[in-house]
Amino acid sequence: MSAPLRRPFDLATPAPNGLRRGRTTGSCATAAVKAALLMLVRDQRADEVEVSLPDPDYYLEVPIQHVERLASGAVRAEVLKYGGDDPDNTDGATIFAEVAVNDTGAVRFLAAEGVGTVTQPGLRVPPGEPAINPVPRQMMQWAVNEVLAGSANPGFDLAVGCVDGEKIAKRTFNPMLGIVGGISILGTSGIVEPMSLAAWMASIEVYIRVALGERPDAIAFTPGKIGRGYAADTLGLPKKEVVQIANFVGVSLDYTQATLEEQQARLGTLWVLGHPGKIAKLLDGVWDTHSSKSGMAMGSVAAVAAELGFDAGLAAQIEKANTVENVVQILRNEPGAQAFWIDIERRVAALMQPKVPRVDRVAVRLFSMDGTPLGEAAGEAA
Repeated sequence: MSAPLRRPFDLATPAPNGLRRGRTTGSCATAAVKAALLMLVRDQRADEVEVSLPDPDYYLEVPIQHVERLASGAVRAEVLKYGGDDPDNTDGATIFAEVAVNDTGAVRFLAAEGVGTVTQPGLRVPPGEPAINPVPRQMMQWAVNEVLAGSANPGFDLAVGCVDGEKIAKRTFNPMLGIVGGISILGTSGIVEPMSLAAWMASIEVYIRVALGERPDAIAFTPGKIGRGYAADTLGLPKKEVVQIANFVGVSLDYTQATLEEQQARLGTLWVLGHPGKIAKLLDGVWDTHSSKSGMAMGSVAAVAAELGFDAGLAAQIEKANTVENVVQILRNEPGAQAFWIDIERRVAALMQPKVPRVDRVAVRLFSMDGTPLGEAAGEAA
């Protein structure tokens, strides 16, 4: 059987919650790179380009706002960022790429004006690199390969920028994360899913009702994609019993309790699976973990470390970390790391449990950004 043909991802089709999807900064930057390459390599001016997505069944059609040759010999292309119905600081911004041949045989990623540079550990790219995340980098590499179409690669410098990006970045967490000079180029799927609106909360209620519909022994909540593999492979939960709750932990627990009361039913186990950057915020009594509604979790995580008797210097290092993922790295080789994360898991579960008295057990499992189990799940996988 032949592989299915790729087809365009239709942004006009609403997300399951009825809201409009958008293009990530990663998709916009990739489109700008591809348009610039088409002019640089083929002398073609594109009004629209096809951007290959991580899902191999789809590509995204992205309109190009402007393309021009620069006096330096590079080509600059611009794309207007479209965030759909998601509240997005970069919505409407101009994302651009300036592409030049470098004669090294390699693709190099550079930060142009308005895109930040990483200065601290704990992010998806190391210090000193432009704040262009791994998936957008891969998408840009695909764009290079597609334009060359098998021809020899002379090497290209891909300088990605954002008009007024430094100003826009002040409305994001980038200054706190040690990203200086502008925004980050983000995205794991190339598509912005509108998860952070009140309407999304209404759809979460529907997903929870479906998950509980056949009176299962267990369901799982995941703030994002991290933990889905554990839910499927280790817990054996079908997709409909795994609910992506985004930032809405509190209302999701409320919906669960209300549905169980309506059914006059009980739930054996509610699993909560994800990264401690989101989930550990509950230690501060935060039930909506969106960055606009809550701070970062390092302080509460450091307080637990101090309470558990960690060295004072290590606890201070945890508190000063720029992200919770950085805390994961700091503790990676510490002998007490697994016990520490298990303690965090149990504290968070204990805070959740009173909100769902019709659930017999709330169980939390934490994972690093690459999906590595940190606490109880690490022992279960051993």
